[in-house]
Amino acid sequence: MSPLIYILEPFGGSTREHSPALPMLFWDDAAVTRGDGVFESIRIVAGTPVNLDRHLARFIRSATLLGLPAPNPDHWATATREAAEKWASLHGDGEAACTWTMSRGRASRPDIPSTWLVVKPLSEEILRQHAEGVKVLTGPRGYQLTKPAPWSITGAKTLAYAENMAALRYARSRGFDDVIFTDGEQVLEGATSTIITVRGNKIRTPQPGAEVLAGTTQALLFKRALKAGWNCREKPMYYGDLLKADQVWLVSSTRGAVRVTQLDDAPLKSRGDLDTVRELLGR
Repeated sequence: MSPLIYILEPFGGSTREHSPALPMLFWDDAAVTRGDGVFESIRIVAGTPVNLDRHLARFIRSATLLGLPAPNPDHWATATREAAEKWASLHGDGEAACTWTMSRGRASRPDIPSTWLVVKPLSEEILRQHAEGVKVLTGPRGYQLTKPAPWSITGAKTLAYAENMAALRYARSRGFDDVIFTDGEQVLEGATSTIITVRGNKIRTPQPGAEVLAGTTQALLFKRALKAGWNCREKPMYYGDLLKADQVWLVSSTRGAVRVTQLDDAPLKSRGDLDTVRELLGR
């Protein structure tokens, strides 16, 4: 299936569809030359974007942290709904993934950001992980944050994912599917996901902050779980907590909830109802 690409005019509010067979970025765009920009990934189900308000809020926050113009939420929401509806009309009511991107734009025109969205099908690998679970390698992120600098963009979902992708390639070369970053014994986050543990009636996630990006999918899960009577908390999490948990999950917008079946060399035997987390997320 070919993706749907929509170019959004950053200030005027217009949107146009772009052919995936044609180029769309200039050679000096900051997305390519610097990784200078922000993005969001949104789940599409039956032609409808899921958790849209939380993604809009984080997208705006990320852009603000990078000193980019604040995205117009109505413009992005309208374009996303239009793209999602067209995708469903072409391919049916199954799931798809939508990615928003805003870069600082061309070096010759840094006052005009480049903005676009893409809707595409879920990959076979995502479908496999969703069905079978994942084997996870833990390890340090590769750098440590002490006191953030005044120019720090910690908390922004930026295009600079090279470190995370390198970690994933390393893990996969050793027979693992994914990575959980740690700082000593403290658990931080997945390479592209938020960590969730279930133990009894308690659902826990690492506290977001300097080294942990606040997760939109985790926030949706907690909102629904609290209404259903679960005890949900953000708190510091440690390696031993993963081993003691009834279930360990990686949650993200595109993959939903993926169960961790192995942590380093230790198989994880999940206990309890394995459908609960996915049912709370609607997948």
